[in-house]
Amino acid sequence: MRNYVQPGDSLALAVPYAGGVTSGQGVLVGALFGVAAVDGVQNAVIECQTKGVFDITKEPALAITAGARLFWDNTNRRLTTTATGNFQVGLATVAALAADATVRAVLLRVPAAGA
Repeated sequence: MRNYVQPGDSLALAVPYAGGVTSGQGVLVGALFGVAAVDGVQNAVIECQTKGVFDITKEPALAITAGARLFWDNTNRRLTTTATGNFQVGLATVAALAADATVRAVLLRVPAAGA
């Protein structure tokens, strides 16, 4: 196919955060979410994985059930189950305890409930 560009498993994104990012942190640019493959300072263009399963920082003291919808809290740069004001990025693949620092997430854009 002549118009094929790439698989899309990773994309080059400009780091939007003043403090930069480290490898493994979430990055939200517009409606694109990925996990940083390398460290990067603000405005640096880095590779971000847009597909796959990752252990990503979650909201402290929040227990998450397997299969729960996960949303990116861009202000605090972590995953949460709170939809309001946050960007949906995937689903929890296993339960996370309130004491856990991360949740295992599969990056998926899933339809809203009932869709």
